[in-house]
Amino acid sequence: MHTVVLTKGVPDFREGQVAFDEDGHLERGATPTVMNPNDKHALRAALQTKVRNGGHVSLMSMGPPGFKEVLQEGMESVYADDAYLVSDRAFAAADTWATSIALTTAIERLDEHVAEGGVDMVFAGFKTADGETGHTGPQTCWGLDWPILTHVVSLDIDEEAGRVRAKRLVEGDIEEIETVEAPLPCFVVADPEFEPTYRKAAHRLTHKDLREETQERAQNHEEHVTVWDHEELNLDPDYVGLDGSPTIVSSVDPIPRAPAERDATMVDPDDGEAMRELVEEMVPLAGGE
Repeated sequence: MHTVVLTKGVPDFREGQVAFDEDGHLERGATPTVMNPNDKHALRAALQTKVRNGGHVSLMSMGPPGFKEVLQEGMESVYADDAYLVSDRAFAAADTWATSIALTTAIERLDEHVAEGGVDMVFAGFKTADGETGHTGPQTCWGLDWPILTHVVSLDIDEEAGRVRAKRLVEGDIEEIETVEAPLPCFVVADPEFEPTYRKAAHRLTHKDLREETQERAQNHEEHVTVWDHEELNLDPDYVGLDGSPTIVSSVDPIPRAPAERDATMVDPDDGEAMRELVEEMVPLAGGE
């Protein structure tokens, strides 16, 4: 099994320091970045696959060089074997369509170099915290021309039969679970409700061994990251990045720093009375006498 997990760095909105250029485009290099929260569900699905079915896991992201830190976090989470960063100024300001073109091309290139039949599965998160369109995963799958399973909450893989059986969440007037199957290779979009299961003692032992093995690899993560630009992927700049993005953004509202939820009282340590009141206030909270 060779699986690929798509992950992305998103602005850390908790910091309230999201930077935009004069045209309203997000300046990722000047904005604190964290891993997209929904990608962690895809990471857990890929980790379950590696523990239960073995094989090789590759992480993939498109973004600036700073996204290597996001890949390092993903490597620690999913115990990945290597990572690929699709990075080039030509990819800047891409919408979901232009992003999916670059990712599809990168997956196809990886597929050509993978032994024993190429890439078997690609995992993606439900949506990103910055765009929240949920388009990139399905659009990338469309480019690959693979079957797609969305809102997956659990899955089992039959390698001998070359099939995936999954349970997916169906939301409508009622909420229900349906069971679906797809042939390999396929694309899986993990739902936030996904919960990995390790039914056998051997799975739990494998999980422990992989965790220990990956710590050293993650510490030296840059040795395991391959960077591809538009030339290495043979992509025309006119079809990627801002030039290749049909989406028109009418306006962008800067995100202000979140207001403090608690009032702060300044206490002068030389003010004996104020310090006494502070101690009287803290003692009950500390459970002391």
